[in-house]
Amino acid sequence: MPDNDPSSSHAVAALFSRGRLTAIPRKPARREQLLVHLARTLFEPDRTYSEREVNEALLTVHDDYSALRRYLVVAGLLTRPKDGSSYRRTLTG
Repeated sequence: MPDNDPSSSHAVAALFSRGRLTAIPRKPARREQLLVHLARTLFEPDRTYSEREVNEALLTVHDDYSALRRYLVVAGLLTRPKDGSSYRRTLTG
């Protein structure tokens, strides 16, 4: 999905109210758009994050940070070692 697709940006913006995510989308394509947006806006490339830092960043947009963290890892947008000791954004650009 292109970065500069205005319809994608509008679709993601519609998921937020006053800077907070109103709900995690159930439809996979819409959820993927949201996850890409979150990865790009909350996490810097080439930086290692602790689980606490990831949780705190996700809490700024939604209370269910554990679901968002899990979705980001499953989507391959954040990676972590088997021991879960750290996270890194894999998305470039």
